[in-house]
Amino acid sequence: MGLIFFFSSQQADEGFAWWEIVGRKIGHVGGYVLLTALWAWALSGITGRPIAVAALITFVYACTDDYHQSFVETRNASPIDVGVDAIGIALAAWAISMRQSSRPPGRIDASGGKRARSSPVR
Repeated sequence: MGLIFFFSSQQADEGFAWWEIVGRKIGHVGGYVLLTALWAWALSGITGRPIAVAALITFVYACTDDYHQSFVETRNASPIDVGVDAIGIALAAWAISMRQSSRPPGRIDASGGKRARSSPVR
């Protein structure tokens, strides 16, 4: 989130070629895919619906980040940018849910009969 905030604080250059604009939008999608996935990972075991909560947190952050851009000289807030960010959020939520639905049931841990987790925190 700090990296997104840093980049959105930078002043915008004028006169981008179309491929630079497309590259920036792909960067937006990728950044928000990663942010949603990280939130979902951090929230798993804490909430019953980590993907939905992660998507909501990330979407709210996308909105507030675009609002933040309205205060940066040469930048503006754009619902189109929030829409592009939402595509990344939706892609991450879809990919994570597809991955979870394709997993076999949890394997049994020899020490306690519970599902083995990837993190000792969970």
